[in-house]
Amino acid sequence: MMKQAIEISNLRKIYAAQKGEGPKTALNGVDLSIPAGSIFGLLGPNGAGKSTLINILAGLVNKTSGQVSIWGFDQDKNPRQSRAAIGVMPQELNIDPFFTPRGALEVQAGLYGVPKSERRTDDILELIGLSDKAEAYARTLSGGMRRRLLLGKALVHSPAVLVLDEPTAGVDIELRQMLWDNVRKLNAQGMTIILTTHYLEEAEEMCDEIAIINHGEVVVRDKTAALLGQLDAKTLVLTLESDTALDLPETVTQDRKPDGRLTLTYRRSQTSAGQVLAAVAAAGGVVVDVSSEEPDLQDVFLSLTRSAA
Repeated sequence: MMKQAIEISNLRKIYAAQKGEGPKTALNGVDLSIPAGSIFGLLGPNGAGKSTLINILAGLVNKTSGQVSIWGFDQDKNPRQSRAAIGVMPQELNIDPFFTPRGALEVQAGLYGVPKSERRTDDILELIGLSDKAEAYARTLSGGMRRRLLLGKALVHSPAVLVLDEPTAGVDIELRQMLWDNVRKLNAQGMTIILTTHYLEEAEEMCDEIAIINHGEVVVRDKTAALLGQLDAKTLVLTLESDTALDLPETVTQDRKPDGRLTLTYRRSQTSAGQVLAAVAAAGGVVVDVSSEEPDLQDVFLSLTRSAA
């Protein structure tokens, strides 16, 4: 198995000037490598360049300059092989309403040149939970079923790399769980997954590594756990015998939760939890219970995108 599923070097995309506007730089020298067999998160605010990057990988948008290699195939030298190595589940529900799920998968497989003897239509229908709707017209399917069908269409040619563009946007909890169960199964079989999502808790739970893009540039890329460890802030949550205000050092920020517990936020580079608790005791606070809160991915995301703005 190769080490890198995707390698991107100095990728740029500049859209031509529109009426009343100048040229728009969507990607500004992106360098990114995505390990084979990983679940990789690609995050960023709206307009950051995520969709442009995905569309370039899928061969739907021509890059301005740079190099893209998918599963070892250079996009310029081996365009057919590089496109065959990747499957994309788009955010938009672009399904022909007059096809059945079985027909849609068969047509998609034919477009990729998959011989009939090698097609896995029944297996894919079972995977996405549409076996009982195999012969129903797509226009009769619910929104969640159509989204599942999009996943099936992305899998017909057994790609080495699967891109999921906002796969759970607007879906219910049950469908979201089904999608993630399927993603874990595919990843366990060796498929590389690239995920874009606005649900940061999903990226935190699912992704081995994460890259955050802002203004067409990679702001940061690291292991998910390492990203969460980047924030210096830490919070202690205290239950005190009384709700009296405490006179604490300026380096400690106080707040109250709705249930009356006291939150104390401090910088780990400046002080320690022991020093904070000692300051509470010195101020007359009697601690009944204490817990800590670690930063989540949303904190990291907001911190990095704000600093890069």
